[in-house]
Amino acid sequence: MLLSNIAQHLKLQFIGKDLEVDSMNELALSLPTQLTFAINKKYSQELEISKSKAFLIMDALIENLPKDSSYIVCPDVSISMAQVTKLFNKRPVEPQLPPPSIGDNSIIDTMARVENGTWIGSNVIIMAGAYIGTNCVVGDDTIIYPNVTIYRDSVIGKECIIHSGTVIGADGFGFSHTKDGEHIKIYQNGNVIIEDFVEIGANCAIDRAVFNSTIIRRGTKLDNFIHIAHNCDIGEHCIFVAQTGVGGSTKLGRNCVVSGQSAFSDHLTIAPFSTFSARSGVTKSIEKSGGVYSGFPLMNHREWKRLQVRIAKLND
Repeated sequence: MLLSNIAQHLKLQFIGKDLEVDSMNELALSLPTQLTFAINKKYSQELEISKSKAFLIMDALIENLPKDSSYIVCPDVSISMAQVTKLFNKRPVEPQLPPPSIGDNSIIDTMARVENGTWIGSNVIIMAGAYIGTNCVVGDDTIIYPNVTIYRDSVIGKECIIHSGTVIGADGFGFSHTKDGEHIKIYQNGNVIIEDFVEIGANCAIDRAVFNSTIIRRGTKLDNFIHIAHNCDIGEHCIFVAQTGVGGSTKLGRNCVVSGQSAFSDHLTIAPFSTFSARSGVTKSIEKSGGVYSGFPLMNHREWKRLQVRIAKLND
């Protein structure tokens, strides 16, 4: 898509060479062929070293652009970014793609639906009512139970188990907000990657990324009723107990244990081998590995136990 066409869609002017871009990406990860954006001044340093050549930019950041950049000056970059994500959004179904490829000894129930462009490995079992979207990959020896929904472009590794009612790859919850209170959808153009040996319980929701991928890494086990938001990265061999929620773009290191009804804010980084007791509320990043935490606000588990003893004595 030409930058001039994007500018025309936004009803704004572009400055510089008319470039062709193939997708969008966040500033730190953008490539020369991608359109990126800087919403406010805190991104000025990232902007200066960006590999991208095409930008949605606010007027105050023009001086920080890399040399020979092409750009569209936006009154509200957040709103313009949301509007442009729609231009790169793929159709949910593409019937013109080749029929699905299904490996040896796989069992696909006649009441399951597998869309075109999808690759199914060997010894896979897909039960009644399951839906596998366009251009998905399902690895060898994976079991998908009834009424699982996997949206387009999702990648499922080998020897995974996905239980009934789970949805993988639905849109992340992302909107830009106008001054008049309208909510402009940010189209989620990334995907979900589930690595090998992952088990996902019933009625979980794992959202696709805005750009790039939401990732559940090798060997992780999720209980029932768990929500993983867009752009999260859940490390290898983590364990999540039921009714846990993880906010967008939060990253957990390997072997974290998260007990029931715990919640994580967005954009956090959690050190490996961290353990959280039930109903933990995590609002800040954790840098030190091996800690055990409880409560809200979150604190060291030993401190939390002492606090509970003091609270109990208040009732005496």
